[in-house]
Amino acid sequence: MTEQSNTVQAELIIEPGRTEKNYWNDLWRFRELFIILSWKDIKVRYKQTVIGAAWGVIRPLLTMVIFTFVFGRLGNLDKGSTIPYPILVFAGLLPWQFFASALSDSSNSLVTNTNLITKVYFPRLIIPASSIIVSLVDLGISFLLLVVVMFIFKFVPPIQILLLPLFTIMAFLISFGAGLYITALNVKYRDFRYVVPFIVQLGIYVTPVGYSSAIIAQKYSEKIRFWFSLNPMVGVIDGFRWCITGEPIYMPGFLLSSVVILLFLWLGITYFRSTEKSFADNI
Repeated sequence: MTEQSNTVQAELIIEPGRTEKNYWNDLWRFRELFIILSWKDIKVRYKQTVIGAAWGVIRPLLTMVIFTFVFGRLGNLDKGSTIPYPILVFAGLLPWQFFASALSDSSNSLVTNTNLITKVYFPRLIIPASSIIVSLVDLGISFLLLVVVMFIFKFVPPIQILLLPLFTIMAFLISFGAGLYITALNVKYRDFRYVVPFIVQLGIYVTPVGYSSAIIAQKYSEKIRFWFSLNPMVGVIDGFRWCITGEPIYMPGFLLSSVVILLFLWLGITYFRSTEKSFADNI
């Protein structure tokens, strides 16, 4: 009696375009990697500092004090408003600091994960997306500080504060879209790592962080205010202020900012995907 062994042969099929076709499904398949990278970035941000998560409180607090003094006291922008000026400033700081931090982290994310990119396959989109999670944690910490400031000034926010997550999503989308575009450029042209700090430094003054966007209409015209909203963060900050302070939102400018956000998101994803195959060679 003879024994016959059955051998199972695995067949490897190489199908052109299969990776592209399953790319978005792979994002879900590699969700655990997204969680691991996000958690790693959070630990690195806070674990290797002396005061840890307190930086999430100190930075917005000091910025609020400086902006309140410069724009409120010296610029006399705190006159004639029923809203405490520190709260008005803080409402603008929340989305701006999230955007600035997320843009800086995501734009350098591919370069700082060189070893991972050159060794294994996974959708590279995961890396810049996971880097923004740290900025969301900072945003949560800063919001808790805002609650304390509102308690000190005995300020009760309006009911639309419940819609704040919607504008947080808008801030995430513009940060993600712009971050994807710049991080893809940064792989090939390392000069862009010097461009982002300049954009952040300049942007805080051409964005209504320390002042209301209504000032633009008062000093110039509604038309100038409308085109001012080509800066996508103008609509996001106006939305935050509407939720937190009840300040009326300028709807034409908000819609323009929303269109620009979607444009940046489309541009970032399109350019990132078109250059993704060359990351391992150029990085």
